Formats: sequence, structure tokens, C-alpha cells
Amino acid sequence: MKRMITPLFASLVTVLNAQALEPLKDSTDVYTEVKARNILARSDKNGDGKIEPSENERSWRKMARYDADQDGFLDVGELKKMPVTYIDSPGEKLLNVIFKQSPQGPVFFDFYFPDKDSNSKKPVVIYTHGGGWAAGSKEGAGLNSFKVVHKELLKQGFCVLSVDYRLAANGVTMRDCVIDSMDALRFVSAYKKELGIDPDRIYTFGDSAGGHLAQMVLLAPQAGSLKGDPELAKYSYSTVAGVSWYGPCDFQDPELFNGSTRFHGRIMGHDKADEKMRFREMSPVVYLTTDSPALLMFQGDKDTTIPVHHATRMLEELKTVKAPVEVVVVKNAGHNWRPVDGTVTPSREKIVARTVEFLMEH
Repeated sequence: MKRMITPLFASLVTVLNAQALEPLKDSTDVYTEVKARNILARSDKNGDGKIEPSENERSWRKMARYDADQDGFLDVGELKKMPVTYIDSPGEKLLNVIFKQSPQGPVFFDFYFPDKDSNSKKPVVIYTHGGGWAAGSKEGAGLNSFKVVHKELLKQGFCVLSVDYRLAANGVTMRDCVIDSMDALRFVSAYKKELGIDPDRIYTFGDSAGGHLAQMVLLAPQAGSLKGDPELAKYSYSTVAGVSWYGPCDFQDPELFNGSTRFHGRIMGHDKADEKMRFREMSPVVYLTTDSPALLMFQGDKDTTIPVHHATRMLEELKTVKAPVEVVVVKNAGHNWRPVDGTVTPSREKIVARTVEFLMEH
């Protein structure tokens, strides 16, 4: 069931300039159009407005079922009919909400209310998806182990906010991903009464690139260079605790990535700023203090995408800064908890259970 919008929202102007707060409403029609055109832009190699098998055979195998007229092509109309994944929870939902306008277009989130919604000051968990800052979407909240975490949190009275931050390409950088995630929280803070949430009880959760974003949203200051959209900057929130699954904590030393600099372009983009400054700005570890919100960091010891060195780096920092951080090295685990050379320990089920427990105990 979708959240009923009060007459207050119905009266808000829907065509707003960049300085106005977006209305709190379902914009599924806009989301499916944007999603379809983004898919088309990625796969239409010859620019004829259609996707054909030869342009991306791997993607075509997944999408061919949506070729409704069986003409061997996919156009925008067919792509718009592709299903959208959500968390299948019994609580109310606000789906495909536009929370800000950007130079790249509208930015969306999904908002899920608890299974039993009786609290007028509910905590919120923001989920930031993985995908190397350049892929993935808010739909990840309803998939695999993430769905299990979120469904349990919804049972326990949390709201879940899944943000569709802009992806790092064509001038969009990693810091835009961070700012979009923060702006989503500023937006729900602006509508705290209507949503029945407590903006001083914000929790974070994410995997891989989203694990990095979960750390950044948890630890980095909201003001300064990360203050975001001018209208949304008026609203604040406070983070309490967060969980990162195989997310990096420091970009300042390439050796933490086994010498690779492949993510540096996603930090810099076309930015002419000082590289060292940007790498530091995007490194969650530098924001740790003794008063930091609590962080639980899981890292796989066989992960080649985000190496276990990031767990080591965090532990080294904790020798200097006595911050409330718990680091768990998962044995025989590659990226996405893929088993490597043995049984993953602790198991995926225990990682999920500990994630929920950690957020609940704070």
C-alpha cells in the first residue's frame, strides 16, 4: 500500500525551480521514463533509438523478454515496461520520490515505512547501493541479502530509505554520490512531520561503493564542501550508527588497493581541484573522532576489489583515534561474500544477523 499524501502536498506546485523544495510524492511515471532512457543511452551503440542484440549480447539475453512486438529491437516504450524491484514488505511505501533536480536530471529515492507504523518519531536507515559508484540503483534494496536486512529492520520499527544517487560518469564524481545521499536525508528531514521520522536517529548501511557512502554519510560533516543542494542545505540530520559491507575507507594510499588507481577517475572526473585534497575528502577514515557515530565494518580477507587492507587501515587509525568502530574480517570471503578457498566465516546469515543487531542496539 502506498502512503496517502495529504492535501498539503496536492496543493504544492509540481514544476519547481532549483531553489524550491520538491514535493513529497510518487513519481513512478518519471522514474520509469528516466530508467528506460538511461538503459537506452548505455546500450544503443549506433544511436538509432533502439537496442538490438548485436549492440550488447549479454544485456540482450536478459532483456529480450521485453521485446513485446518481437521485432528484434527494444525501444523506450518497451524499456519503460521493465519491472522495477522494491522491498516486498507489508508496510506503506512512498516510491520513486524526486528529492532534488540536478544537471543530469531528477534524483530519486524509495521510502519504506515499518510493517507496523505507530511511532511518530521513527528511526531511518539509509541504504546506499554498490556498483563502483558507476552502476547499480536504489532497486538493490529489494535484492538478495540486502532485502533480508531491510525486511528485518522494517519489522523492528525502522524506516528504510533507498537512494538512487547519480552515477559517476560524464562529469559526475564520487563526491556527487556522497552529496546526493546526504541530500536525500536532508529532504526527509524537511518532511519529518509528514513522514513521522526523527532526523536525529539516522542510520546508514551499504555495500562496496555503497559501503563507502554509508561510512561517508555516517562520519563526514554535512556542512562545508558537502553541503549539497542550496534549498536542502537548510535541513539537518544526525547519524547514530552505520554498517559497511566491503566498502573502502581510504583513497590516499594506492597500496590499499594493491597499487591500483582505477577508482581515482571516479573521484576526480573533470574536476581541476587538487588530487590529494579530493582523495582525502573522500576517505571516511579521516573523519573519525572519539565522538564519531558507531561503525561496524565487514571486510573479506580474499576480496580483490576492495582488499582487506582497508580493514587493516581502519584498525591502525583506531590505535590513534579511540572511535567507536568494530572491524570484522570475514575469512575466505571475496567481494559480495563470494567463497574463496573455503567456507565464508562468519557466514552470510551471521553477517546479516549481526548487521541488524548492531543497528538495533544503537
